[in-house]
Amino acid sequence: MATSPNPQVTDFSRDVIGRFVCNGLDEALHSADPTARRPDGSPQNDARPFDVIIIGGGMFGAALAQHLFSIDLSHKHRILVLEGGPFVLTEHVQDLPMLGLNVPGDTSIQQLRQTGQFGPDKPREQVWGLPWHSSTTFPGLAYCIGGRSLYWGGWAPRLLDEEMPTGASAPRPWPSSFVTDLNERYFREASEQIGVDESNDFIFGPLQNALRQLLFDGVNTNKVTDAVPLGSLPDHPAVRDQPTPPTAQELLDLLGLSTPSGPPPSLQVLRDMLKVEAPLAVQTRTLSGFFPFNKYSSVPSLMKASRTAQSEAANDDVHKRLMIVPNIHVTRLVTARTPGGLNVVGLETSQGPIAVPPTSPVVIALGTIESTRLVLQALQGQPNSGLAGQNLMAHLRSNMTVRIPVAALPGPLPHVMQAAALFVKGRHRHADGTDGYFHLQITAAGLDTLGTDSEAELFKKVPDIDTFDRFRSTSPTHVVITIRGIGAMEPKNPSNFVRLDPEFDEFGAPRAFVSIAPSSNDGKLWDAMDKAADDVAKVFAGSQTLERLGQNRDGLGTTFHEVGTLWAGEGGPGSSVTDPDLRLNELSNAYVMSPAVFPTISSPNPTLTGIALARRLGDHLVPPPVPFMPSDGFTPLFDGFSTATWRMSTIKNQPGRDDPGHFLIVDGALVTVTGTDIGLFWCTTPMPPDFVLRLEWLRWEDYDNSGVFIRFPNPESKGYNNTAFVAVDFGFEVQIDEFGAPDGRDIHKTGAIYRSDNRTDHEVLTLRPALPVGLWNAYEIQVQGQQYAIFLNGQKVCVFDNPYAGRGLPSTPAAPSFVGLQTHTGHVAFRNIRYKSL
Repeated sequence: MATSPNPQVTDFSRDVIGRFVCNGLDEALHSADPTARRPDGSPQNDARPFDVIIIGGGMFGAALAQHLFSIDLSHKHRILVLEGGPFVLTEHVQDLPMLGLNVPGDTSIQQLRQTGQFGPDKPREQVWGLPWHSSTTFPGLAYCIGGRSLYWGGWAPRLLDEEMPTGASAPRPWPSSFVTDLNERYFREASEQIGVDESNDFIFGPLQNALRQLLFDGVNTNKVTDAVPLGSLPDHPAVRDQPTPPTAQELLDLLGLSTPSGPPPSLQVLRDMLKVEAPLAVQTRTLSGFFPFNKYSSVPSLMKASRTAQSEAANDDVHKRLMIVPNIHVTRLVTARTPGGLNVVGLETSQGPIAVPPTSPVVIALGTIESTRLVLQALQGQPNSGLAGQNLMAHLRSNMTVRIPVAALPGPLPHVMQAAALFVKGRHRHADGTDGYFHLQITAAGLDTLGTDSEAELFKKVPDIDTFDRFRSTSPTHVVITIRGIGAMEPKNPSNFVRLDPEFDEFGAPRAFVSIAPSSNDGKLWDAMDKAADDVAKVFAGSQTLERLGQNRDGLGTTFHEVGTLWAGEGGPGSSVTDPDLRLNELSNAYVMSPAVFPTISSPNPTLTGIALARRLGDHLVPPPVPFMPSDGFTPLFDGFSTATWRMSTIKNQPGRDDPGHFLIVDGALVTVTGTDIGLFWCTTPMPPDFVLRLEWLRWEDYDNSGVFIRFPNPESKGYNNTAFVAVDFGFEVQIDEFGAPDGRDIHKTGAIYRSDNRTDHEVLTLRPALPVGLWNAYEIQVQGQQYAIFLNGQKVCVFDNPYAGRGLPSTPAAPSFVGLQTHTGHVAFRNIRYKSL
């Protein structure tokens, strides 16, 4: 069924955002079909296929798509995102009023079937589904644009170097290029993107300061078992990523501390205090004029990219560089043997097949388990296929909630709502000499009668005019503290794996089966982590009474942090599933953008590293554009991606004919888009008095009509309603039109100096046909005095001796002249535009 072109209306809402951000698969495939026609009936033989296909529009697929779109300055690529769920929310659930969209509890397919709650028509909490069988229970996946990025907690510490072991001695070594690239560039970029690069200016005040001081002192005096000494930890991103070291006052400001009356603490003490600040992915301030996104999700940036794609294409899907298709499940990668190896040549989906161009990358950006399922299907019978699915890891997680009297804290608390968020990094040495890593996420709130869930107070309440007074008048007598421990499972545990299950799902594909269980060392790390959490609670309570409100260990499937099954390595096939560029070793055009590529898990949430790797993969798939720099002594007027020195003509006072058209950048070229009247895209670089202009142009139909204007004054200088006619009346057009509209005369055909008065004097034509449609033609335009010579593909086709007074005047400093390109009918592309003075 064809996708509705207009927003659909439900009983309660109009689907404006979904319709404006997403496309149907029919629209996407039609836009890539050069044999189809546009809505106005014109041919779309300039259509291009999607040459980057991303399977999954969740946390990492959406981030990758947005990054690819943004860095593709030459507009060489079309990106197609295929997401299994609908468009639901515009941003993180905690950035919105209390919707009640929660993460469901962990379960299994068997349990859901027993209660009649299993099936794609029965999502839990509107979007959550569970597609695999397992030996443990899972909440599953959020099937929607943005996926689990809409629900994650936001804690985003950076991996330590020792958590990314390299070298042959490591049990699962990370590619050395990973570690180098992440540390030199991509961790910093990802930190800025998700908002974890600054201290948390929304967490401040006496409670935060008091608990931070107690925790800082406790770690420094070895009262927290297995805590990594603060002096050996890297600086907070707000310090580490700055070009110059901060001053003491700047560090005090970052910590939210007032300037002390006596000597301030040392710089090192202040830097170490910042290391216990919570690394939360919440942006509260940004550049002047930019609104922050608050808690990070990948949806706002993807929406912006989609709307930018629509805007620059002027609603012409053929020229839309990014399309997002929701509610489509990819069930199988179709492969074929090619000279370059085994290739993905197509996708089977719940909405039908999709062909994949032979050299186009397919990026699998689903969750770890579903990404592994697709790969296991595709690699059946291939060499080294048995590696995929091994090395499954998840996080060990514990929760402890305690309550301490306010009297345990240094200094009084004001009678207002107070919250705190802190962080401790831990490392436990096992008896076999290996290290296990964990961290503690500490949240606290002065609650009194408001409740006993500090995380709810910290993250979920949205103060408004009805509740603000209640927060302001709170008079806490106790502080409730939640300490969540996150520990890293060991790699290479043979009990942990993903394989294909005998049962097929509702789309006809085999389900995955997941097996996961802690090793002996995992259990010991879990014990050590819980001991550290208990130590932290005692540090906070001091000599006061410590009330234990609850303590539990979460199930292994409840963290959403599964990793490792498609790990990347440097040894090639037989030693890893993906290579350092995240390409599958056994599939020449398939990549993985998922925590599945992590060789080890360590303790941090995988989001920061995943976003960093998404940016890295994007830069690999779309390298920075190489500016056009002619080697023939000419100066470029268009470098292939920047139009900073170009302007479009304007039309005023012409109702119904006020669109001059515009130009798109497509594959490093400028492409005309027709408006309601002729338009002029002119370069603001003044030309020399005499010059040679060289460029290339391409048309898709013989009747496509455009031209190159030369020697005209500033189009805004004459007061015209349509400023393009300044070039017509005061300059000259070198025509591009094989038919010579409107009368077929040579004076109006390709290569001629077009004259609307139909004069033929002072112009000698030896016209030649342009190259066939779809091929690039070369123009050389020589202008010296009032003598003009036009060369088409190396052959002189026109000599013109200007007989018009007041037209084609040579450029002077006082009265510069310019060159430009015309929009008329059809589509014509221009590239390699350059000039040289004579």
